[in-house]
Amino acid sequence: MTDIAAVKEQLKKFIVETSFVPAEKVKDDTLIFVEGIFDSMGFLSLINFIEDNFKIKAADSELLEGNFESVNAISGFISRKLN
Repeated sequence: MTDIAAVKEQLKKFIVETSFVPAEKVKDDTLIFVEGIFDSMGFLSLINFIEDNFKIKAADSELLEGNFESVNAISGFISRKLN
């Protein structure tokens, strides 16, 4: 079983460190692409981070906005891949 709270904290830390936005701007439901926190390069960094840190591989068919639009969505994707 995946500790979702720990996954969310790792994701938030990565997003803040990579995008240089204030931590309080990155909430579980913040739309990171709509808000301009990440662009396409940020997305590539995010995919690499997920693959390296959680040892999962995102298939091309899984690279959908719905899987990566927020911390909630990303943690759900990671949880589904690990379980």
